[in-house]
Amino acid sequence: MDEPTPRFWEVFFEVYEALPRQGPGNRDCAARALGLCGELPASPSVLDMGCGVGGQTIHLAELTTGTIVAIDSHAPSIDQLNRTVAERRLSHRIRPMVGDMGQPAVPPESFDLIWSEGALYNIGIEKALRICYTLLRRGGYLAFTDAVWRKEDPPAEVRAGFDLEYPTMGWTADIVAAIERSGFALLGHFAIPDEAWWDDFYTPMERRVQELRSKHAQDAEALAVLDLIGQEIEIHRMYSDYYAYEFFVVRRTR
Repeated sequence: MDEPTPRFWEVFFEVYEALPRQGPGNRDCAARALGLCGELPASPSVLDMGCGVGGQTIHLAELTTGTIVAIDSHAPSIDQLNRTVAERRLSHRIRPMVGDMGQPAVPPESFDLIWSEGALYNIGIEKALRICYTLLRRGGYLAFTDAVWRKEDPPAEVRAGFDLEYPTMGWTADIVAAIERSGFALLGHFAIPDEAWWDDFYTPMERRVQELRSKHAQDAEALAVLDLIGQEIEIHRMYSDYYAYEFFVVRRTR
């Protein structure tokens, strides 16, 4: 695929900003990951990196009594999260802000928990682990998801999709090795179940794509973008056994 055009991104965000979340995951997975954070303070200070419109941010607010700084580089997503926070009367606990995960404008050693679902790959796992280490207090936790391969020799269309979106994607063992090099202690990891791909992500995405097909029926460029997004869903439906989203929970012990 050639470099995405401005129109591509317009349609892309028209789909993704309307979804409950911008990647696989659900509340049950968040609760399971939090369960591995055994010594988390009663009201932790939390940083949600790459929060999108904040589906998981709201889960964190429901599952903890702490305060949450939610960072994303896409300003319209932060605007939407601000509206959600206001509607739910959570402004005393959630502070959305536009920011760069690679250079977050927050003080070092100021968080008990850093959370990131499907976002750290944007800056590279090795760099992300170094940044998170400096932002956590001693004893703090990092919980994140990342895409990993599960089987050798994936079909060409699966490989092509990930080569486009995540060309450096590896295996669970690769992430574990990076964690060990970073100085974190690995507490546990698990693959998110298939319903966490469908309930709040691909099923709403399918509905949204169909809505926009009607809206953009006379717009060939928009329809081509919607076709690409729809192909991702179909590839997952046929080939999900070749890859997974793995949830990792680690701790800064020094």
